[in-house]
Amino acid sequence: MSDRPLIVVRPEPGFATTLAAAREAGLAAYGQPLFRIEPVLWQAPPPSGYAGLLVGSANVFRHGGKQLAGLASLPVMAVGDTTAQAARDAGFVVTRTGNGGLDALAGTLPPGHYVRLAGERHVALVLPEGVTVDTLIVYAARPVAIAAPLAALLAAPCVVLLHSAEAARHVAHECDRIGIARANVQLACLAPRIAAAAGTGWHTVASAGRRDDAALLALARQMCQTP
Repeated sequence: MSDRPLIVVRPEPGFATTLAAAREAGLAAYGQPLFRIEPVLWQAPPPSGYAGLLVGSANVFRHGGKQLAGLASLPVMAVGDTTAQAARDAGFVVTRTGNGGLDALAGTLPPGHYVRLAGERHVALVLPEGVTVDTLIVYAARPVAIAAPLAALLAAPCVVLLHSAEAARHVAHECDRIGIARANVQLACLAPRIAAAAGTGWHTVASAGRRDDAALLALARQMCQTP
């Protein structure tokens, strides 16, 4: 088992998946989902004139609702394997799957006009010449306060897994709100921009070498066991 507990805070269903994978890997993993994903009202535009769908989260297909059917004729450019599989499960055809974040994927798009389906809070994209994007919001991540059991874990040396910049900012805010010393906490982040969003004052902040859960858990294992 690990020397320090590993704290998982991502929303469901990823929370349960990551928690199980961490425990299977021999880590003392605990946690609480610090976001609740909810659908929002949106209207799908006519698909004519669009070259495809740019999608940065599987939550689009979990919470997009029946409006998604109006865009099912468009090919999907998915940020990663999980999002691509969610698209296929929803009846979409995936023609491009990224592995370095949505910004990197957007940089590979051929010229054309795309629909981006996104959460309420999403990263701005740097688009290549000839590429334009209409962004539609289909879900929102509502923050949840840290409960007493999680606060007790955070008060002692621990490692927190961070899968998004929004999670990094929320964890930082909650730790400050309830008086958790940042110096006790190590952060294992899925990407450098997530590490940057967490701010300063933490014991250690590190980013995974690849943007996938296996690489993030390997990093977390090192951080949990390093004296």
